[in-house]
Amino acid sequence: MLRGMYGAAAGMLAQQQRQEMLTNNLANVQTPGYKADQATIRAFPSMMLAAMNTSSGPMNQNKVIGELATGVYVQEHVPNFKQGDLNQTGNTTDLALLQGVLPEGENGVQGGLFFTVTGDDGALRYTRNGQFTVDGEGVLTTSSGHRVLGTDGQALEVGNTSFSVNENGVILSNEGDIIGQLGIVYVENPLDLTREGNGLLTYSGEEAEDFPQAIGMDDITYQIQQGFVEKSNVDPTQTMAEMMSAYRAFEANQRVLQAYDQSLQKAVNEIGRLG
Repeated sequence: MLRGMYGAAAGMLAQQQRQEMLTNNLANVQTPGYKADQATIRAFPSMMLAAMNTSSGPMNQNKVIGELATGVYVQEHVPNFKQGDLNQTGNTTDLALLQGVLPEGENGVQGGLFFTVTGDDGALRYTRNGQFTVDGEGVLTTSSGHRVLGTDGQALEVGNTSFSVNENGVILSNEGDIIGQLGIVYVENPLDLTREGNGLLTYSGEEAEDFPQAIGMDDITYQIQQGFVEKSNVDPTQTMAEMMSAYRAFEANQRVLQAYDQSLQKAVNEIGRLG
């Protein structure tokens, strides 16, 4: 009986974590470039039950009854790097990265393109949020102040907001002079990136990896749309439906747990009377 209680409790915990993830997705439905998380729920290893000393044969004293599930758990949260819709803002500092043809990696996962910026520690970070601005030094930065890098790995000094960006990411001044080119990197397996806050992603591999620049790669196409930002790819309707599903699954496991609790309470009370 206690095994059933543990299984129901594990199901409640898994649905609670799933609900928290979906709530976070819904809270970021208006965050530019945000990628929705998806929960991977797995079952604990099953137990094989057998009745002891029930077979008549000398070589087989156990009769197999079957498998017993031992509950589920949330293994991980996996971001969905699907392209989000574009929202026109008209701001010259807003840049949307529109992915075109991208190859698939060896694991079957489609690669992804990302802007490169500097983190608080000066190391490389990656983002899909192209809602940029220009700081007091004339450097193109994210809304949280992280400097946007060019293909040469240096911060892009645009001077002011009067600049233009072509489809390839080349930044031009009002006079038509080339200021620099946006550093757009190709990540073969985007699942190697983890969230860090403020829309930034960091590489989570054991060894540092220098991701290649997308410009010049024959099997990759992309466009930079100035005056647009990429919207979150969270589907509010689907997310709310999944939240309701998680809530109902939580309630179902809760009722099972309550039933086990009532059965134990009854057993304890009756045993107490017999004593």
